[in-house]
Amino acid sequence: MQGSFDATDAARALAERHLRFGWWALLGFLAVGLVLEAFHGFKIGLYLDVPNETRRLMWTLGHAHGTLFALVNLGFAAAVLARPAWGERPRNAASACLRAGSLMMPLGFFLGGVWVHAGDPGVGIVLAPLGGALMLAAVALTALAVGRGTGG
Repeated sequence: MQGSFDATDAARALAERHLRFGWWALLGFLAVGLVLEAFHGFKIGLYLDVPNETRRLMWTLGHAHGTLFALVNLGFAAAVLARPAWGERPRNAASACLRAGSLMMPLGFFLGGVWVHAGDPGVGIVLAPLGGALMLAAVALTALAVGRGTGG
């Protein structure tokens, strides 16, 4: 990435990775949203029938969180470039947490909706809070770096 930012090569490479990840994830999760809309349009019972309310909720949450987290990855790329003095270890830790959480939380919701048991999500839902914890860590590390102004 070329520009007026004075970012190190490692920071630029990391920002580039999050730009690619964010845009591809956005494409994927928006496509999932279109599939869910098609389920509505074609009145697919697997998705719309009353006994499948938990599935519908889980899949909607997976789509919504995945789309949001794709956008957070794009914002993270900008933060990496805006804070070139951000220490490499906390920056890389935030990056790893962000990418893992961006996949784990939506995947947990989707898997939780695949196998529903008596109105409760399936075991895959355990990934959602784990992904949420990773997202929280990534955002906290990023907020600390941005809040300091020089990185840390």
